[in-house]
Amino acid sequence: MSLFAPASGTRTNRSDVARPGPEAAGDLLDLVGLTGLMSRSAGRREIRIGLIDGPVALDHVDLAAEHIEPVADAQGVVCASPSSAACAHGTFVAGILSGKRGSAAPSLCPNCTLLLRPIFSEQGSGSGWMPSATPDELAGAVCDCVEAGARVINISSALAQPSIGAERRLEAAFDHAMRRGALVVAAAGNQGSLGSTAITRHPWVIPVVACDLRLRPLRYSNLGHSIGRNGLTALGEGITSLTPEGVSAVSGGTSIAAPLVSGAIALLWSEFPDANAVQIKLALTRTHSRRASVVPPLLNAMAAYQAMAAIKLRRTYP
Repeated sequence: MSLFAPASGTRTNRSDVARPGPEAAGDLLDLVGLTGLMSRSAGRREIRIGLIDGPVALDHVDLAAEHIEPVADAQGVVCASPSSAACAHGTFVAGILSGKRGSAAPSLCPNCTLLLRPIFSEQGSGSGWMPSATPDELAGAVCDCVEAGARVINISSALAQPSIGAERRLEAAFDHAMRRGALVVAAAGNQGSLGSTAITRHPWVIPVVACDLRLRPLRYSNLGHSIGRNGLTALGEGITSLTPEGVSAVSGGTSIAAPLVSGAIALLWSEFPDANAVQIKLALTRTHSRRASVVPPLLNAMAAYQAMAAIKLRRTYP
């Protein structure tokens, strides 16, 4: 099972099947408190989201392409093979973050700037493909996004060819993001394992577990003490987004849950542009309280908004 779980999804063609109405999409997003936050903002252009993923079908009519930019010198930003799994993965996640409002996708933050830093090759991304990158590749992508001004970085990648030295370089990249105030959100993975990796154990990273419509962790979502301590659970079932072929698809997995958290962060920063990264992270994850469970708490974007609003109110009227 890969980070992206298309095997459990279905596809619908816009030409002959009605799109999911905004009420249906809103009901799903309301489970994690996103509906109210989205009603307040579609994002700000100066809030930049780094997407470390596959290439994206930028010609898709339902993408807010005018707000999507490649990271400088990034190669393979646009899909060369729309049928590839890497292109499908990148386009699906991009739709969650930067689809046009009113499309089939969640379209969390279409007015934010989406920075594309493709890391998955389209070659060999066929059946059974799992999005993965070496620690060095991922470290380079994280640093590129930080230097491009990303406020939040979304990662959906397993680690290939891990080694002690390479994992230290990846940890250094996360340290760099922390020093620069760029939050890092990472899919916890879909191997059904208990434990952590160099990605999910770093204290600055927010690992994301996927849950079903009853808000229970999916059986194949990775769990662990560092994931439970630092992370969040978000909806990873029944999410509709975009595909390179111009149809909508319903899918799940931790790759689907992670951008819900990244989008919530971008919207919070759009509403509270003077907030720092630690304030946003604490409001969203509530990591000031001790956690013993391997399952992190459920994302509640509206509760985070209310916490940030209370902080602003106290500073305005001490």
